[in-house]
Parts: sequence; structure tokens; C-alpha cells
Amino acid sequence: MTEAAGSAEALRAALLRGDVPPEDGMLLWAADAAVQTLQPMLTAPKLAVAVSGGSDSMAALVLLSALHPVEAVTLDHGLRPEAADEAAFVARFCAARGIAHTTLHWEGRQARGNLMEAARLARLRLIGAWARARGIGAVALGHTADDQAETFLMRLAREAGLEGLSGMRESFESEGVLWFRPFLSQTRAELRGHLERQGIGWIEDPSNANERFDRVKARKALAALSPLGISAGTLATVVGHLAMAEQSVLWSLEHLAKAHVRLEAGDVVIDARGFRNAFDAETSRRLINAALMWVSGAEYPPRAAKVMDVLMSWRIRRDRTLHGCRILVGDDVIRITREARAVADLRVPFGQIWDGWQIEGPEAPGLEVAALGSEGWKQLGAGREKSLPRPTLLASPALWQGKTLISAPLAGLKNGYQARLVRPSFTVALIRR
Repeated sequence: MTEAAGSAEALRAALLRGDVPPEDGMLLWAADAAVQTLQPMLTAPKLAVAVSGGSDSMAALVLLSALHPVEAVTLDHGLRPEAADEAAFVARFCAARGIAHTTLHWEGRQARGNLMEAARLARLRLIGAWARARGIGAVALGHTADDQAETFLMRLAREAGLEGLSGMRESFESEGVLWFRPFLSQTRAELRGHLERQGIGWIEDPSNANERFDRVKARKALAALSPLGISAGTLATVVGHLAMAEQSVLWSLEHLAKAHVRLEAGDVVIDARGFRNAFDAETSRRLINAALMWVSGAEYPPRAAKVMDVLMSWRIRRDRTLHGCRILVGDDVIRITREARAVADLRVPFGQIWDGWQIEGPEAPGLEVAALGSEGWKQLGAGREKSLPRPTLLASPALWQGKTLISAPLAGLKNGYQARLVRPSFTVALIRR
């Protein structure tokens, strides 16, 4: 048994004996329980903690590393001059404790549009790639009951439904990695209390006081609601109740999807009779949202009004485009496929992922992956695949050398190549929120 493993076993024994202060014992049990729950789902054995230097992530690192071998990773977003010093603070702390630490960098100042959302996606993408390269199967995030309550208030302001008000999930899959939040039931004050008892400091992010951000506004609103007995803890409990109701809806959705939905060549194919008779309005809406997001690879669903229009008129409007997809309605099936125009200008070098697909086979100079399109359709001639609809094939991945079509695996022209989907499972799209 290693020294780290022996220390963890000794700590577990101390927890069982009651030798650890109750407030620390509850946090340690939460950390250990979260990891034990994850174990059957891990595709790689190692664990990591995303650490910004703030109190929540520092506490997550301290608590998890007390029981399990972990690595730490910090992402310097490049958005504030203090960010480099904060990453160095985490690096020094980890070095003193013998914890492997990596700092990743992102040029956040070059981002366009919603900066906070761009930063969130960059964090998932960069840390996810780092974790895969390190053989890490799961990354812990330090979100607390306070974050859950703030998220609830922000989504309430956006008139979210049950799926949104059910809060952040305890775990989710993204970028080929499992992400988990072991302390969603604990408050920020509880985590800070643990750090203070251990004599461990943290860094206060000045943006936490900047009211330009919705989360800061929600935090201040939560403080104003405290005289009514509405706190992070009470809202987290409410979110938990809603999450249980959400699980019931998700169970129904998954059950109906298994019975009436199949995947074919990257398309979502829905049995039209089952969709008409078996799906109520809510499960129908969620299924269409999930299908559009899975096929398009979009992070968010389309506007609710556009999806409602699909649900109200799909029997009479048999071909439409929405969210980078085409919705084709036949007598027997509703097929959601990629819109060819949405990928018409997308080209990547051979070997790279193209719109959720990867073409595999022998390398050759000048090969690129792009949509089959109308030009590829002409070059296929009569040898094209007959079992798939033309819209599906036009938007399918093809291998080009200049203007010459080399391979179109889904369309019947293989030439020693094959196309493989590298998207998350459709089940993940069904249950994401």
C-alpha cells in the first residue's frame, strides 16, 4: 500500500471512529461518496480537480486529495492581470503538498460574443484535452449549494421550465471526460470553514463583486431574500425536489426514445406514429430539442417558439430547416438530419474531426474532409448509396483531394476509408441541461 493510500485509509478509519470534527467529517464523507459513485462510470482511472485559487476549488482540492490521489489543473483565462499570480499561488500550494499541478492558458481577450460562455466552453475544451492526454477520467469542480441557488435565480429570471430549474447536475460528460461536483449540497461557508480550520488561505476574485455579471446580481438578491428564510441551503433543497421530478420526466423520455427512436448515419429517426400517439407535449419538445442539438452539435437548443411551431405543424409542413438541421417528415418517420448549407464551408485536414465525424484510412498528400455536397453527388453518379435520403448524403462527410472526390463512406464510395461518429451518445443529449 502506498503512503497516500495508507493515509486515506487511516482518515476513513478516523471518520468511522468519529475522531474527525463533525463539520469536517461531513465534507470528507461527501467527497469520498462522490468519487465512489463515479467509479463504475470512469473510462480512465485518474482524478483531477480544477482549481482557480478561490475558496470553493481550494477546498475541493484539499478534501479530495485527503482521500484520493488527484492532480490539479488551473486555467489562466488571460482576462485579468492577476490571473497569472493566482495560477502561481495554486502551483505553490500543490508543490508543497506533493500534488501534480498544470497551468493551462487561453487568450480570453480574443473571444467574441458572450465572454462568460466563451470562457466556460474554453475551460471544458482545454481541461478536457489535458485530462484525456493524462489518462484522467474525471475532473472535480468546486460548485457549492450557493452556486446552485444562484443558478436557480438566474434561470428563474429567464422563465426556465422544470429542466432548467432542476439546477446543475452532480455529474456530466463533456469533451470525453466525466465532470463532477461533489459539494453541491454544501455551502460556501462550510467549505471556507474547513479551510480556516486547516489554516489554508485562498484568493478572492474581484469579479465576484462586479454587478455587471448576472451571477453577482443573483448573489446579492439571495442575500436580500434571507429575511424571508430563503437561503442557499433552502433553495438547494427546492432544486433537489425539482430534480427528482425532472428524473421522472427523463425516465419517461428515455423509455419512449428507446421504443420509438433510432439513429442512422448520424440522423435521428423518429417513428411518426409513436411520436403522434405516445409522446405528450413536454416529452415531444425535449425529444426535438435533443435531436436538433445532437445532430447539429450545438451547445444550446433553438428558441422555444420555433420548436413549438414544429410540434404544432409537423403533420402539414413536411420539410423545414431549423438549428442547422433539416426536419424531413414522411408517412412513417420523422428524420432530423444535418442541413447541407450549414456545413458547406466547413473543411478540415484529413485526420481531424469534421462536424462530429472522423474519416479513417490511408493518408495521402492534400486530403481534406468536407461535405459531399452537390458536386460530390455528381461525381458519385449511379454508384451512390440508395438506402439513405439525398439530404442526409449531401451533408455527410467526404474525403477530397482538391476538387476530386476520393471517398464518401456513407454514400457508398469507400475506397478503403470509413467514417466514424465521434459525438457523445444521444442519451447524453436527452438528459443534458
